[in-house]
Amino acid sequence: CLDGGKVHEFDSRWRTRDCYDCSCYRNGIRCCTSYMEPVGYDEEKCESIFNKETCSYKVVEKDDPSKECPVHSWVG
Repeated sequence: CLDGGKVHEFDSRWRTRDCYDCSCYRNGIRCCTSYMEPVGYDEEKCESIFNKETCSYKVVEKDDPSKECPVHSWVG
């Protein structure tokens, strides 16, 4: 399998720099997000921030990013 100019062996798995988990099969490549997105939080008071190094979201208060907000559900 060829992904971004890099060759991967059949039955191998890898994570892309864009936080996708990929697998190589004889019939092609399958990729999906490696992270969950927050939903069901107070979007007026809070904002979600994506950390590309850890491939995860954090939901914090807009006025005080040191305070995390409760998240009622995640999708992904």
